[in-house]
Amino acid sequence: MKSSATGCSVEEAMRLLGGRWRLLLVSYLLDGPKRFNDLRRDVPGISQRMLTLDLRALEEAGLVLRTVFAEVPVKVEYQLTEDGERLRPVVEVMRNFGLWLKARSALLV
Repeated sequence: MKSSATGCSVEEAMRLLGGRWRLLLVSYLLDGPKRFNDLRRDVPGISQRMLTLDLRALEEAGLVLRTVFAEVPVKVEYQLTEDGERLRPVVEVMRNFGLWLKARSALLV
């Protein structure tokens, strides 16, 4: 990942969570462990490659735990770590802000 340009804590958070999908993936993982294809169904607009890259980045940051089960076929599950759970209030704020935006735009029409 790129390094922070300003050293600002908001920039640091956005460097990890910015982009279109990462915080959305975290929001689905707040419900509990999910398999790769479950996440693909939850986020139909994401490509398999982007899902893999974002899950790897979240795993590398220590926010997501990837567990491989010794089964045939192989079963892989993703879940939030304790550090990942710290994003719950962030997701809730974003959800509330999104609901406010939807209601506001409905009034403007």
